[in-house]
Amino acid sequence: MLSIPNLLTLSRIFAVPILVFLLWPSAVAPAKQPSQIDYGLAFALYSLMAITDYFDGYLARAQGAVSRLGIFLDPIADKIMVGAVILMLVYTRDIDGWHVIAALVILLREIIVSGLREFLAGVQVSVPVSRLAKWKTTFQLISLGGVILAGIFPDAALLKMIALTTLWIAAILTLITGWDYLRVGLKHMD
Repeated sequence: MLSIPNLLTLSRIFAVPILVFLLWPSAVAPAKQPSQIDYGLAFALYSLMAITDYFDGYLARAQGAVSRLGIFLDPIADKIMVGAVILMLVYTRDIDGWHVIAALVILLREIIVSGLREFLAGVQVSVPVSRLAKWKTTFQLISLGGVILAGIFPDAALLKMIALTTLWIAAILTLITGWDYLRVGLKHMD
């Protein structure tokens, strides 16, 4: 249970409240954005969390330490991290306007796929993670990291535009992979 891969996954879960705290607007001036220092610390923590997302699975496979706990916790850690960051970036208006739709697509897909995986597990059907789903996760992580990074450099409009464009790419991949999971699920529903 306390293998290095599982500890890395658990560290992501325990880091989420710290990340939320860093992205929370100042209690002294609640109408303001987090400070550039807060964004910088949040970006560093988020980057570390994203790196552990890669290494927990890699180490588990390389060391032959794939565990049921890890299989259970890894997607939960991913969804908690992505969901919390999206909520905070919408709250701080770093993601606003039409871009909220892309963020909402990502959130809704994660919830639907989680429910669908639970249903499919009940009928003993396993849906392996596809290569496209891994790309979806990569685009999600890069886009959200880019939006946080743009908070450090508020005058870098190009950086934010690239991050939000990447968010839309992630949303499109999210729809495609969500549909793939749903198609498999529909075959097993009466």
